[in-house]
Amino acid sequence: MDRGECIINVEGLTKKYGDFLAVDNISFCVRRGEIFGFLGPNGAGKTTTVRMLCGLTKVTSGRIIIDGYDAARNPRKIKGLIGVVPDTPNLYWELTCLDNLLFSGEMYGIPRDERRERAEELLRFFGLWEKRNVKFKNLSRGLKKRLSIAAALIHNPRIVFMDEPTTGLDIMSKRLLWNRILELREKDKITIFLTTHNVREAFEICDRVAIIVRGRIAVIGEPWELRKMFSAEGIIEVSFRPSNPNINELTKLPGVVKVDRRGGIIRIITSNTVATLEKLASYASSRGLDIYSLSLRGVDAEDLFIKIVGGHDAH
Repeated sequence: MDRGECIINVEGLTKKYGDFLAVDNISFCVRRGEIFGFLGPNGAGKTTTVRMLCGLTKVTSGRIIIDGYDAARNPRKIKGLIGVVPDTPNLYWELTCLDNLLFSGEMYGIPRDERRERAEELLRFFGLWEKRNVKFKNLSRGLKKRLSIAAALIHNPRIVFMDEPTTGLDIMSKRLLWNRILELREKDKITIFLTTHNVREAFEICDRVAIIVRGRIAVIGEPWELRKMFSAEGIIEVSFRPSNPNINELTKLPGVVKVDRRGGIIRIITSNTVATLEKLASYASSRGLDIYSLSLRGVDAEDLFIKIVGGHDAH
């Protein structure tokens, strides 16, 4: 799979509603076969951008090239190249799982025998075969999500746009769904354009992430690149025996940016993890304290997101 080749090219994309500039001259590329995360606060322009990419909203200016085709000149061709999974399932509630997929296949002009074969394949892949004759309205939230994704895949699209695919699901359902999506990406070599509010999930799942703020792309890159670019800070979580010290004393250690207490754990944000750890050990020893627990981690994805969005909103 060549992830260096762009399957979506966006050049100078702009959308105005009267005097309101919803999307402001953005450009980016989505590589073939990657999971591309598109994040941003409410009202940032995420939904408008995706609607333009899917051909649901008219572009004010700019170009969208999908798999080599100009989206403005080839709307029917683009429709066959993409699948769309909305945040709210939009399948027919009175139809069974199988009939929903067959109907979706018919809408895409897939021949009868071929669409039945494809529908049965997808039902098995998403663990829905035993539910094939159950009406959509009687499925659980998680199964509705799975069937919605299956319907978006019925015509073998090259790109699938997913809007909040795991919202409202429990941890096990989320994990199962993402395992299926990752398998699908490897099996069918599809590209996934993911729009989500779940920052942690995006940083765990996506190959690259773009963050849009006030209609502009604030930053784009692999999760590790964004962490490195926007924060050299680390987090030390520590507790002491027989008791924790006054946190004000710990603010004087080298490299310490901030100290706070969360229950019985002291959280230290530092710009120099090694120097802080060395002095933390000698500090504890000099006061007759034992370090009872100690853990290190990078800055949380949500903290990083807030830092990026806040920095760009300030301008």
